[in-house]
Amino acid sequence: MATSAKGSRWKTYRPVIALSVLSMLVCGLAYPLLITGVSQAAFPYQANGSQVQLGGRTVGSYYIDNGFTLPIFFHGRNETNPLTASASGVDPDITLSEALSQVPRVSNATGIPVPNLDALVMAHEHWTLWIAGDPYVNVLELNLALIAAYPSSYPGYS
Repeated sequence: MATSAKGSRWKTYRPVIALSVLSMLVCGLAYPLLITGVSQAAFPYQANGSQVQLGGRTVGSYYIDNGFTLPIFFHGRNETNPLTASASGVDPDITLSEALSQVPRVSNATGIPVPNLDALVMAHEHWTLWIAGDPYVNVLELNLALIAAYPSSYPGYS
C-alpha cells in the first residue's frame, strides 16, 4: 500500500518538476545565450558596454561611472552627498552645477584657466529631454574633451 501511494505522489509531482527544469533551462540558459549572441552580432559596441578607447587602451564606458579620482580630472557623483548621489552609484553623469563646482580644483591642479574650463563644461551640457529636464554632464566625455583640448596638461593620456 505504501509503494502505491509513493508512486501516485511521483505521478502527481512529475509534471511540476519537469516543467520547473524545462523553465530553468529555457529561461536561465537558452534565452540569455540567444540574446547575448544576437546582441554581440548586431550591436557589438553596445553589447560590450560602449567602451571608450584612448591611445589604444580602454579608458572607460559612457554609461558607467569610471571612478576618476585624480585632481586633474572631473569626478563622478559625490556619493556622500545624498542630493547628488545616484541610486545605483554607477551613474556616469553629474549635474551641471556639480561639474562647475569642480572647475576651481581642476584649474588649480592643471593650470588651465577657469573661464576655459567653464566653457568646456558648458559645451558638454546635455538635457534629459532635449531642452527640458535638468542639465547634466557625462564625466568621461568631459574628461576626454579636456585631454584633447589640453594635451600638454595631460602627458601620457593622449
